[in-house]
Amino acid sequence: MKDTSRTNEQLFNRKLMEISPEERLSMACGMFSAARELVRAGITSMGEISASELRAEIFLRLYGRDFDRAELSRILAQIKGA
Repeated sequence: MKDTSRTNEQLFNRKLMEISPEERLSMACGMFSAARELVRAGITSMGEISASELRAEIFLRLYGRDFDRAELSRILAQIKGA
């Protein structure tokens, strides 16, 4: 679903391109940090969890679809063993 008019979308894109690359990178990093904190809050709201389990759950929610089962198992074992 797209509810933004073409004119507004073009205006938004033009304004975004007026921002320096450094500022755009900073915005992206800030948005990623905010998303990570929302993920963390969602996980911890379900109860106590160890630090390594928390790292594993955050990894799964952010990157779990990017790897096959074997690769995920290997990565999670490393995260939990750290």
